[in-house]
Amino acid sequence: MKKLIVFTGVLLFALTSVHAQSDSKAFQLGVKGGVNFSKLSGDDFDDVDSRTSFNAGLVAEVPISERFSFQPEVFYSGQGFDLLERDQDNVFDTNENVEYQLDYIQVPLLLKAYLIKGLSVEAGPQFGFKIHEEFDTEPNSDGGDLEIDSDDSYVKDFDTSLAFGTSYKFDNGFFLSARYTMGLTSIFEDNTLFENVDGKNDVWQFGLGYMF
Repeated sequence: MKKLIVFTGVLLFALTSVHAQSDSKAFQLGVKGGVNFSKLSGDDFDDVDSRTSFNAGLVAEVPISERFSFQPEVFYSGQGFDLLERDQDNVFDTNENVEYQLDYIQVPLLLKAYLIKGLSVEAGPQFGFKIHEEFDTEPNSDGGDLEIDSDDSYVKDFDTSLAFGTSYKFDNGFFLSARYTMGLTSIFEDNTLFENVDGKNDVWQFGLGYMF
């Protein structure tokens, strides 16, 4: 984590010495969507596989100067991880994985810096609000869902992360983006049987958007 903070600081310092320019000096609002590859990271979750899901929501851009913008967003994010792979005995009557699905409304507050026209990097805090939690023994079909009631959950309703990414905006308003989100704290409640368990959200996102 220290290396990421140092790298971000050096990068932003370097940007002040290059001549780049935002492609718009006006407030912009847009939509975005894409694919998620999520898992839990930490000492207690070294061997889990990632869950593949999606994200979709709204994005805004507020220019600060020719090179810098403030980019708040709000979007749905399907997260979680694969619990296990089924063995050849087909315990659950299928050979697919069991997914632990954690769905959030994510609110990142990002500082965006343009390297050249259209190409930018971004970083900032992200705040997540859990909206759904379930086991899915048949993730590629409509069956196998076992919803977890909030009263029975060991996962916190709120999560904080750091987001780092890059994007390229075309002249017609479309943009491509790639982002990594690193959880700052364990997702599990401290006063449960998961106390002192190190498990943080770890998400890669790739997507397409459009600014109006």
